[in-house]
Amino acid sequence: MSGAVLHHDLAPLRPLLGTWTGEGQGDYPTIAPFAYTEEVSFGHVGKPFLAYTQRTWRQPDGFPLHAESGYLRLPAWDRAELVLAQPSGLVEVDEGTWDGQHLVLRSRLVAGTATSKPVTEVERRFTLDGDVLRYTVAMAAMGLPLTHHLAAELHRSA
Repeated sequence: MSGAVLHHDLAPLRPLLGTWTGEGQGDYPTIAPFAYTEEVSFGHVGKPFLAYTQRTWRQPDGFPLHAESGYLRLPAWDRAELVLAQPSGLVEVDEGTWDGQHLVLRSRLVAGTATSKPVTEVERRFTLDGDVLRYTVAMAAMGLPLTHHLAAELHRSA
């Protein structure tokens, strides 16, 4: 994001910095399975948080699917917090752990506008393996319990 020095509280997150691109698969009991292309970026401005952005496009035609943006913080070297906003009207507050390779987050709060889909819980699991970032997302929505929704493999592109 800038030429700023990474805030010392974020040193454990340094390996996430950059842009990641790749492909994923999505499904949920209430929708048809789908394939997507994705771009995720982690950047900083020298403050004690990473800025996070994510965008996906449907395969094979490139139609925009989803986007979200937010901030990742480390209140302690092994604890993580992620706050997100989505254009679908949802906001998410997640808390969990970071061990240098695995970021495991579970929603503390999911709230939506009157017209957003009823999502009540989200779990995000990231695994960093060098220049490969894999993740899964599970959610409780539409009256269903926590259920697998997304899985992707991203590669560092910048």
